[in-house]
Formats: sequence, structure tokens, C-alpha cells
Amino acid sequence: MAVSKKIHFLINPVSGGGQGKVVFEFLPEIMRSMDFKEEEWQREFSVYETFEEQVKEALASSECVIAVGGDGTATAVFSVLLSHQEFKDVKIGIIPLGTGNDLARVLNLYDALANRGLLYIVRKLVSARSRNFDLWKVNGKFAMSNYFSAGVDARIAHDFNRDRAEGRIKGNSVIKNKLHYVKRFFADKDYRLRTGELRTTDKQGETKIFPLENNCSIIIGNIPSYASGTNPFGKSDIADGLLEVLLVKSLKGFLKAISIGAGKSVIKAKKVEISLANDEFIQLDGEDFSGKLEMPIHIEFGGMVKMLYL
Repeated sequence: MAVSKKIHFLINPVSGGGQGKVVFEFLPEIMRSMDFKEEEWQREFSVYETFEEQVKEALASSECVIAVGGDGTATAVFSVLLSHQEFKDVKIGIIPLGTGNDLARVLNLYDALANRGLLYIVRKLVSARSRNFDLWKVNGKFAMSNYFSAGVDARIAHDFNRDRAEGRIKGNSVIKNKLHYVKRFFADKDYRLRTGELRTTDKQGETKIFPLENNCSIIIGNIPSYASGTNPFGKSDIADGLLEVLLVKSLKGFLKAISIGAGKSVIKAKKVEISLANDEFIQLDGEDFSGKLEMPIHIEFGGMVKMLYL
């Protein structure tokens, strides 16, 4: 694999209320201040229709690819990595501009940007160490890096995305997005799973079965951060080949889990199978996946990538 550049920035121009465009504008000045030559790095806006090809070209020609955007932008990069193991040694970085930014929080990148600014995080990323990070395959083709969930929280995410698409959210700032999430919570709080079954397999190969009907939510995590920085899973290793599975039976249990954690209720699993109604509300890494996954849903280990962290 011929590598021609040290760093390639893939920038979502609409993330963070258009902050991606600001990053694009200031990168040349920042990179020059660190004595990077023009031929050593590249920046480009992501294009939805051709993003997979953009990612493949960036991975094939760079030592490091930095996704500038929300969790969905990073997950799109991971999806290509799972399908192209020849790029497994390329380091992946994140400049977090989304609403949740859960993976960036775990990697200490979110606070670095929020508290110290763009110049600081770029300077740190270009010389940062990397660590192994688990990736998971959902139904054999979608990447999961953060979490999967179905139930009330996925319903809230679905309605939020619908409201945004229909212009019910004025502006596109992170603060306004979070305030609208709170509004959707109170509107959707009584939603429950209508049917379903969960099967978990632990690292010893033992399988357990749990009914899902009338439960508030099922949450499956890969990292110790969920829904903009809460941690219902407790201690979680991002490179142990295990998922943290949480079956939430009530709204009270949901609020308890996201405020103080679920403790011993968390199940460790090396793979899971979930059967739900075909029209159930589902989210994957914070993105609405309702109606996009065939049943039953299988989540299995996909491989490891090298993530930059501070």
C-alpha cells in the first residue's frame, strides 16, 4: 500500500451547526504553524453520495485519517475499515463536532476541543499515541463503535431526527439540539418495546435468553459513554472483545442507569442476537436505524482499529 500523506482530514461540513466549514478554513494556517508541507496532508469535505469512496482513497493514501464531525461521521469511516482489512494499520482520529460525541469523550478528545480549542486538538492529534479499539458488525455489514439501542431512547432519537428534517428545530447549534432532545424525552417517555427477545452469549459460550416485551429499552455498549456522556455500563474496556448489555425494565430504571449506572445488572457478552418487531425504533451509534435492519439482529466482533487518544 503506497502511502503518500501523513494526515487526511475528512470533514462533515454540516456538523455542529456548520463548524466543519470553520475547521476546513483554518486547517491550512494550523498545519503551516506545525511545519507541515502541503504535500504531507490533505483536507476535504465529505460528500454523502460518494463518502465510501472518499474514505477508501483516504485510507489507502494516508498514515492517519481524521474524521471531523459527529459520531455518524466516524462510524462511516469504521464501516469501510471493517470491509477493507488491508487498511487496519491506518490510525484513526476524531475532531468531535456532533451532538453526542460519545467516542470522543472516551478518548479525551471532546474536552480538549471544548476547553482548549481547535488549534490545541489538532496539534495534539498529529502527535498522539494510538490504542486498540474494538469494532462490531451488525448483521454482517454495519459497523458499531459506540452503542446499539431499541426502545424509548431510540424513539426519542427518531422523533428528534424527524423534527430536524421537518424544520421544527430552529437553528442547528449543539445546545439547541440538546434542548430539543429533552423536549422529545417528555413527549416519548411512555414508549415501551412491544415484543421481542434477547439472546446473549458470554466468553465461555453460555447463552441466556431474556424477554423484551414491555421493557423500556435495551442498550448494548462498546464504550463507557452513552447519550452525550452518561455511563450506564460502569467499568468498560474498549479493547476486550466484549459488549456491555443492559436491559432496562422501566423509565425509573432508565433514569437511574444514565445517572448513576446500572451496576450488577450489566451483562457481559461476546455476541448478541435481538428479535424485535420489524418497525421497532432502533438507533446505532446515535443514528436512527429504524426500519433499516432485518430481524433478528446479530451483533458480533468485527475487528480492531488503532484510535488516536489524548
